[in-house]
Amino acid sequence: MQFSVGDIVQMKKDHPCGSNQWEILRTGIDFRIKCCGCGHMVMLPRVKFEKNVKKVITPAKPEE
Repeated sequence: MQFSVGDIVQMKKDHPCGSNQWEILRTGIDFRIKCCGCGHMVMLPRVKFEKNVKKVITPAKPEE
């Protein structure tokens, strides 16, 4: 699955704030994601991130 900065993804588990939607802020060997509910930021290794993603909700808009 292809991910890019700005994508909104749905994770398998809910965040303690109740949201399961996250915005991707950084990609690479590690992913930095931000909770769309409370704004909490987390860094995850690529393997763990890809395992826990359920689906891409909103793909990033291409820059013009």
